[in-house]
Amino acid sequence: MFDVRGIFFSLAVFLICNALGVIISKGILSKLNQMVANVLAEYSEVVSKALRGMPVIWGGILGSYSAMHIIEISAEWLRFLGGALIVIGVFSLTMVTARMLSEIVTIYARKAEGAFPSASILANIAEVLTYLTGTLILLQTFGISIAPILTALGVGGLAVALALQDTLSNLFSGLHILLSKQIKAGDYVKLSTGEEGNVVDISWRNTIIKALGNNLIIVPNQKIASTIITNYHMPDKELSVLVAVGVSYASNLEHVEKVTIEVAKEVMSEIAGSIENFEPVIRFHTFGDSSINFNVVLRVKEFVDQYLIKHEFIKRLHVRYNQEGIEIPFPIRTIHTKQV
Repeated sequence: MFDVRGIFFSLAVFLICNALGVIISKGILSKLNQMVANVLAEYSEVVSKALRGMPVIWGGILGSYSAMHIIEISAEWLRFLGGALIVIGVFSLTMVTARMLSEIVTIYARKAEGAFPSASILANIAEVLTYLTGTLILLQTFGISIAPILTALGVGGLAVALALQDTLSNLFSGLHILLSKQIKAGDYVKLSTGEEGNVVDISWRNTIIKALGNNLIIVPNQKIASTIITNYHMPDKELSVLVAVGVSYASNLEHVEKVTIEVAKEVMSEIAGSIENFEPVIRFHTFGDSSINFNVVLRVKEFVDQYLIKHEFIKRLHVRYNQEGIEIPFPIRTIHTKQV
């Protein structure tokens, strides 16, 4: 017959020990968070995120270990439970380390914007390496030699590389993009295939671009590494904007230039996104079919600012030309007919 009283006693001891372990663990980690916040305030949130949910796990380990030595159990069960606690403990420590490294890498990448771009691929690599190291430590703890495993991984690496050519190509292309520092999160880029927008992230497989229409464009890193890209944020975000204009052949070009410059200066001084101290420039370039054509050169702070600047400039220039009697001609074509 089962010893009901003994079972209830063992269960009660187990639950009490686990509850005490959780309480002690939470108290210790609370003090640890306070110490980190006092010494390294910027990393207190990193530690807090990394340790989230861990007090319960570590408290359970502590309580279970204590209960195992209070309750009378067989040596076989003692070894089994001890091994299980080791697995849970090593895995939880690995998880905390992976979380902390991921967050620290992300913080460092944001700080060192000029030295290394911010992208999730860095955090992902840090996490993968940490979990791999934790697995090897766990195997070594149980007396399993990792040398044959490493040898097998080396031999099988070629087969895996052949099977995952596209995946590995995207991974190493992503690393190349990061190390070259020619594209980083936040840059406005245009691909030779026509897609354009702000780079949101460079992951282990894709580069994510957010178009002006608020849609996401997912481009494999391999494509990014092999295509022609215009980066409108490098080497400087400031951008010259050309606005094409045409006036009648009967126009006084000196007067046209003066009026156009006045309107351009007005727009540059009043519209957000323009470079206020920039002197607009006019360059006549073509005797067209029905007009004398020229470009007005404006300057904006970044790529997306050009749309509002062009919008306001064209509106105001049209009103001013009407006031000054400057004609913007319709296309004209003269046809000569021959009488037979």
